[in-house]
Amino acid sequence: MIASTQTNHPLAGVAAGTEVQVLVNEACAQLKTAGLRITQPRVAILTTLIQRRRPASIEQIHADLSGESCDLVTVYRCLAAFEDIGLVRRSFFHNGTSLYEINLGRSNRYHVVCKDTQAVEEIEPTMTHELREAVRKIEDVLRQRGYKGVTHMVEFFGVAPRRRDPANLALER
Repeated sequence: MIASTQTNHPLAGVAAGTEVQVLVNEACAQLKTAGLRITQPRVAILTTLIQRRRPASIEQIHADLSGESCDLVTVYRCLAAFEDIGLVRRSFFHNGTSLYEINLGRSNRYHVVCKDTQAVEEIEPTMTHELREAVRKIEDVLRQRGYKGVTHMVEFFGVAPRRRDPANLALER
């Protein structure tokens, strides 16, 4: 998919030849396959999700679109449509807030959410290999039993360790 030189083309604002462009093209192909139109707001939301590289709330995504002509309701509707076709994954904070991240067929990433600050940190892939294998086995068994559209959601929550300030180390002794 190549961006037109017209300023009203949905892909006009995405820099050609970049990793983001490649991923946006892949996401747009999924939209097209699902029968959804490729619009400027959808491309802007996809671009934001790809650039963030971490799960984000609808409000955070909308804030990233400040220069775009995309209202909050459009973000809600687009993310719901993206989730329906498997283009985004939704995870939940312990307080019920939903976070969204792009899903382009790569391995699920797992996160830990700080209960105090709500900061989201990705767990290293080397640490999640066994978890990923166990989940895959469970999903396979469920499919063998006849379940369709099997998905899963695993989130970890905890209170992040306080970062040690070198100036305060002397006070701790």
